[in-house]
Amino acid sequence: MRSAFATVPFYRERWALDGRTDPVLVPGRTGTDAGAAPLAEAVHKIVDLVPLAGGAHRIEPNRGLGPVLRKARFLEQGALVVVLGDEAVRPPSDLPRGVRCCVVDPDTPASGVVAELAAALRRGQRVLAVGDDKQLAVFAAALPEDRAYRVESVPRRELDTRDTGPYGVLHDPALGYLGALESCGRWHLDWPRVYARSTSGGLAFTLLRQDSPRFVDVLPAGGVRGEIAPCPRHGTPVVLR
Repeated sequence: MRSAFATVPFYRERWALDGRTDPVLVPGRTGTDAGAAPLAEAVHKIVDLVPLAGGAHRIEPNRGLGPVLRKARFLEQGALVVVLGDEAVRPPSDLPRGVRCCVVDPDTPASGVVAELAAALRRGQRVLAVGDDKQLAVFAAALPEDRAYRVESVPRRELDTRDTGPYGVLHDPALGYLGALESCGRWHLDWPRVYARSTSGGLAFTLLRQDSPRFVDVLPAGGVRGEIAPCPRHGTPVVLR
């Protein structure tokens, strides 16, 4: 937060107006929602999320997919990850070595891609499809019936639509992948890369390893109520209702 306050125009202006002279609240001037900013407002001013020294201003919806799939124990050497989305979706850059990936539009899947996926399944490769419920259903219908059942569906849940699983990954269109549902039945944050806290406006998230655009203490999905607490089984942060 100190770096964002010093170098990122969006936070320098907003936090100064809230009465901050440092990345802590000035006594008596708590600002709005304890200083957290609506994500929609930050995205609207995306250029101002770039540090003064420069950097990228492209949002990466697939940021973090590799780490959260590892957290949920989905990935293994030689696996093929199918990210479901339209032609504007870029493949994730953080999948581990030895794991292949492709982006498929489930509404108009290319025949060559479908054939390649069927061949991968025939060879016994593990194939994971990541998408929302509708995308997963449409994609399964496009595959040969004798192969579709072997595709492992990984439901993508937004913060305001998370459920009890039994498995899935937690996502935001601007912040990317934030965590995964683990075997304990709780939504675990990708805590080495994502920090979250409760505020009066909802859960505020910070991406810890993304330099630009910088997302610090932002409220996704218009503000989602919840609590961050340690998992009683694993001891790492989980998102509770």
